[in-house]
Amino acid sequence: MGTAPESTPLTSIAAALGIAQGQAVQELGWDDDVDEGVRDAVLDALGDDFIYEAIEAVDVVLLWWRDDDGDLGDGLVDALTDLTGHGHIWLFTPRIGREGHVDPADLSEAALTAGLALANTASVSKRWEAHKLVRPKGVRR
Repeated sequence: MGTAPESTPLTSIAAALGIAQGQAVQELGWDDDVDEGVRDAVLDALGDDFIYEAIEAVDVVLLWWRDDDGDLGDGLVDALTDLTGHGHIWLFTPRIGREGHVDPADLSEAALTAGLALANTASVSKRWEAHKLVRPKGVRR
């Protein structure tokens, strides 16, 4: 993971995130600053639209978050609402040096608050990086 997006076709971004057709993917935190290329790559891989109002549990939550969006721990807890027991969250944050960057210590503290563990980080675009957050193995349903 962590391949530079400049050398990675957009189609492989969805593969790097483990997004595949048939998954239920919810998107939260969209704003006009998100990377539309990343969104398009995920939507192409899904072959369907994102879920905004979940009726059933979702497999993956894509959460776009900036430092000034509020309490990240609360945001992660909210993102867990519709997530299956084996699902995971991809937390997209601006890269270091970009406006809205989330300090790694704040990310770690928020994950702990939400009962999540950081599995890995991927560079998905020039502006955004993605952090995979999962429930610890003993907590997964």
